Amino acid sequence: MAKTKTAFFCQNCGTQFPKWIGQCSSCKEWNTIVEEVVQKEDKKSWKTDTVAKQANKPLRVSEITQEKELRLDTKDQEFNRVLGGGLVPGSLTLLGGEPGIGKSTLLLQIALNLPYKILYVSGEESQRQIKMRADRIQPNSENCYILTETKTQNIFQQISTIEPDLVIIDSIQTLHTDYIESAAGSISQIRESTAELIKFAKESHTPVILVGHITKDGTIAGPKILEHMVDTVLQFEGDRNYVYRILRSLKNRFGSTAELGIYEMQGSGLREVNNPSEVLISKNDEDLSGTAIAATVEGMRPLLVEIQALVSTAVYGTPQRSATGFNAKRLNMLLAVLEKRAGFKLGAKDVFLNITGGISVDDPAIDLAVMAAILSSNSDIAIEKGICFAAEVGLAGEIRPVQRVDQRILEAEKLGFSTIFVSKNNKIGLKQSGIQIQKVSKIEDVVAHLFG
Repeated sequence: MAKTKTAFFCQNCGTQFPKWIGQCSSCKEWNTIVEEVVQKEDKKSWKTDTVAKQANKPLRVSEITQEKELRLDTKDQEFNRVLGGGLVPGSLTLLGGEPGIGKSTLLLQIALNLPYKILYVSGEESQRQIKMRADRIQPNSENCYILTETKTQNIFQQISTIEPDLVIIDSIQTLHTDYIESAAGSISQIRESTAELIKFAKESHTPVILVGHITKDGTIAGPKILEHMVDTVLQFEGDRNYVYRILRSLKNRFGSTAELGIYEMQGSGLREVNNPSEVLISKNDEDLSGTAIAATVEGMRPLLVEIQALVSTAVYGTPQRSATGFNAKRLNMLLAVLEKRAGFKLGAKDVFLNITGGISVDDPAIDLAVMAAILSSNSDIAIEKGICFAAEVGLAGEIRPVQRVDQRILEAEKLGFSTIFVSKNNKIGLKQSGIQIQKVSKIEDVVAHLFG
């Protein structure tokens, strides 16, 4: 009979302890240590008839043969872009996001559109519930198999029978294995179930996508080691009040983590937004003060975003500073620069800033656009249509150069803008351009150009 052993785990960070203590010594959280029963058994492979492999030997770097990396095309340009070109065989991808944001819809949509054999494993919904969603997305699909199961041993039996080209698990927190005697969703169950899926993916060269729940803090539920075990961590985010969803890469062993995918939530599923600049800029014919257009870059993709600012006299004693989609501390810094270098007295006024479309931007190249929107709202003078900005602002009020300014200029020209403000120190490689490039060196020059 197998020997049973108990261990104590922190439910916040996953650290293991030999006995119970009140405070976790790793994450400093109180009353998060719980006892779990860990049963030691001789683990079998995910495939019972797998032959034991010969032990690996160390090789020189020059002796390692490098083959061309083949990727599985998901037929979704936005998903492929964030992954770095598609799914790598044998990789494990973790997709996290808030409840109801569209994680299951996105993965089911990909599974229904692929010409490969897909196994979609759900531990949260019944087959009829998934069928109802599938009928809205794409009713006719012969390659997607739906399995409602939470036990990993039963899942691997079905995998051996079907032999899919892609496995989707929704979600990892619902799985449990016979090797661990604890509740599904516990630290040890998540870690052990993920380890079994990693072994399956590496031995069979089959890509696996996991759906992960998130906590109230926005982090993926379970031990932090879960994110270290997988190859790619994706974050699906957005505001439920908006129709747009953002797919970001937090970790990617096979590509860049700076890429961005944008979707639009519709009744028939998620629609890819191939030109996000057109949907992130409002089509308003009236000249409104407090609005400026910034040329930013997310990964390899240039975007034009609309920035709105509202400056009003503070009703209460302490002026309010609020920013949506922009760093609030950076907003305070830019306000201090305007007051010190440009002479605008904003210390007794409320300042509200918003980036439309429900997206968040941390590119410093939108600094100048933020300042222009604030000055426009403060003076109640609208910025002329056809003007956009791409420059960083320093603490001395100087306009600093930004990277990949040529791509920003081309994107602005493509959308019909007539003038773009950039730093005087930016090296521009474009020989000919249909847009006027206004080079400035300090914030006072921008104020003089825009507001006379």
